[in-house]
Amino acid sequence: MRISFKSIIIAASFFGFVAISETASAGGQTDLAHLHSGQRTSPPLGWTQFCAENQTECRSGTSTTISVALNEKLWRELVKVNLHFNQSIEAVTDQAQYGSPEYWTYAKSGRGDCEDYVLEKRRELARRGWPLSSLLITVVLDKEGGGHAVLTVVTDRGEFILDNQTNLILPWSQSELTFIKRQSPLDPNAWVELGRKLGRPEIVTAGLR
Repeated sequence: MRISFKSIIIAASFFGFVAISETASAGGQTDLAHLHSGQRTSPPLGWTQFCAENQTECRSGTSTTISVALNEKLWRELVKVNLHFNQSIEAVTDQAQYGSPEYWTYAKSGRGDCEDYVLEKRRELARRGWPLSSLLITVVLDKEGGGHAVLTVVTDRGEFILDNQTNLILPWSQSELTFIKRQSPLDPNAWVELGRKLGRPEIVTAGLR
C-alpha cells in the first residue's frame, strides 16, 4: 500500500497533539487542553442575523453534550474539511461582497469572510456525524489584534481550532489567538465569555500558578 508524505505528516501531527493533551492532563494542567467558559453574554449580531434568515440551522440543542473521542480517522476528517474550505473559498470582506460591515451566511458564491468559512466547516462536519455540541463558533482576536471568527472543535483530546488563516489545526493553547466568546455546547444560541484568554501556553500556565 502506498503511503504519501502528506499522510505521514497528518498522522504525525495527530499523534503529536495527542501527546500534548496527555502531557497536560498528566501534569494536572487541564486548562492547556480545554477552554473554560465564563458568564453568559450576548451573541454576535451576525449570528442573530444568520438565525433570523436560517431558523432551522439555529435550533436549541439538548441538555447534554456529546464528547467526541478523537482518533486518527476523525483527525484526518478534520484536516480534510478544514483544507477543503480554506482552498475552495475566496477570502473577501462582507463590505466588499454585501455592502455591509458584518453579514453571516454560507459561502454560496464561493467567496466569504471568516465566519462564512466557519459556518461551512460546521455544517459539513455536522453532516458527517459530528455533534453540534462539539463544533462551537468562536469569536477571537487574531495575531494582528483584529476581530476574527474560528471553529473550536471540542474532543476528549482537547480543543482544536479550525481557522481560515492557516491550514494547520492547532490546540487552542498554541493558536496565538485571543479568545473572547463562543457558543455554549448546550445551546448554539447561548453564548458565553472566554475571558480574553490567550492561546499561548507560557502565558496560560503562568496565569494558573
